[in-house]
Amino acid sequence: MKRIFDYLIIGGGSAGCVLANRLSADGRHQVALLEAGGAGWHPSFHIPVGYVWNRAHPRGNWLYHTEPEDSSGNRAILWPRGKVLGGSSAINGLLYIRGQARDYDEWRDLGNPGWGYADVLPYFKRSEDQTRGADKWHGAGGPLHVSEIDERLPLSEAYLAAAKEAGFPLIDDFNRDGSPEGAYAGLGFFQITVKNGIRWSTANAYLRPARKRANLHVFTHAHALRLVFEGKRAKGALIRHRGQEYTLEAAKEVILSAGAINSPALLQHSGIGDAARLQPLGIPVRHHLPGVGKNLQDHYMASLTYRVKGAKTFNESSRGWRAAREALRYAFSRRGLLTLSASQINAFLPMRQNPEHPDIQFHVILGTFNFETGGAEHEPGLTCGVCQLRPRSRGEILINHPDPLVAPLIRPAYLTHDADCQTLVEGLRQARHVAAQPALSRYIALETQPGPEANSDADLLRFARNHGKTLYHPSGTCKMGDDANAVVNSKLKTRGIDGLRVVDASIMPTLISGNTNAPTIMIAEKAADLILQEARATR
Repeated sequence: MKRIFDYLIIGGGSAGCVLANRLSADGRHQVALLEAGGAGWHPSFHIPVGYVWNRAHPRGNWLYHTEPEDSSGNRAILWPRGKVLGGSSAINGLLYIRGQARDYDEWRDLGNPGWGYADVLPYFKRSEDQTRGADKWHGAGGPLHVSEIDERLPLSEAYLAAAKEAGFPLIDDFNRDGSPEGAYAGLGFFQITVKNGIRWSTANAYLRPARKRANLHVFTHAHALRLVFEGKRAKGALIRHRGQEYTLEAAKEVILSAGAINSPALLQHSGIGDAARLQPLGIPVRHHLPGVGKNLQDHYMASLTYRVKGAKTFNESSRGWRAAREALRYAFSRRGLLTLSASQINAFLPMRQNPEHPDIQFHVILGTFNFETGGAEHEPGLTCGVCQLRPRSRGEILINHPDPLVAPLIRPAYLTHDADCQTLVEGLRQARHVAAQPALSRYIALETQPGPEANSDADLLRFARNHGKTLYHPSGTCKMGDDANAVVNSKLKTRGIDGLRVVDASIMPTLISGNTNAPTIMIAEKAADLILQEARATR
């Protein structure tokens, strides 16, 4: 078996599959892709609604939990992360959102040249196969298919009508920010990563067409235990693959794309991190880099739920003969309930005191679910999940055991900054304001959570602390920058170590204002260009 490659990519998720495709495309380089999970043959990884089944199932999920913290009700909160080819893009909610232009301009201004909005827009376009066609802001013909939600129930239209009654604009395209014609604040339908009724994960979009290449080598069930070095240069990784341990080497670069949890954990297990943390664990310090695992950010969501009257929701279609009918409908037409995304309506709304920049997001779902199990309730229901787009709270990912197969500690520190608390409470109030409008209120039988008795700011904040959950957007734990806590530079090279880059959501200096899958794919597209440009320059 081949053990030496040009590029060794650790992590076959949203970023890793993009890199595997782009780095192997010209046939010049031998590329190895390592994935700790399986190949993802199970139908649930391809049926769009599979996130319901895979949210808490071990077949393609690391099933991490946070450490209990006072700020979030002392609960161990489930953190699903993809453990399968395609990573979290194989189990996520399918939502395609890029974030605000100012997010990327802020990255640039924090000491990362080449990462402003004008710089990254071409990579969003390159990745995209936009169902509406190409224009100044969108691409067509790229690997990632972006399509419309085709299951639009009357209750959806009622929700948007209520938003208009509440004084909010309606938005047709949330991914045109930065254009004179575009707008960002308002409500409208999401676009989703689905093609002809099939989930368009990066495994389907990028990896599947590349696997026929003789120079691409994919290892599944291959767990990287630690990186291997020659001095201060990364030379490969010690892996456990189907019961055996051996080393794979990289002649050019090792690329760490294991995600915002596993990338910092693997660095720490390899002796790269805060020396004061690693030494007590008996891990030899290769390079003191205190920012590894710090700067953790995530979107924290608190959901208002309603019992609905006089309108159809997805709850009624998820069981019995209706579920069987939906299965047949999907089998013959690739439409219906089984193409459902995790949310149908999106809202980006500003705080009253800062009307220019949205800092509140709604995820509106025409159903009510147990988010731990994915099971739908029996009676018709509606959910409005509310989150703050730009949290100021900062947590950490830290290993607490020398065994690399032991899960790291996840401490997100939700709602530990006063501004986060204020924003989330205002978001809940804005969501209630929409629900109270005539177009929607006639369908609302009652608010079931938190219930009308929770009326003060203190009540709403207590509810958010005790019932909120992750929106599945961890990032920032190997942040890009030029300050003392930066882990990688603007070329995504690890500071103080040669031959090692990090390419995934962990490099985000600040969390983008929206869902993170499309930005992670963009990061990998840009990283592939950086890597190949350097390879051409040294030939």
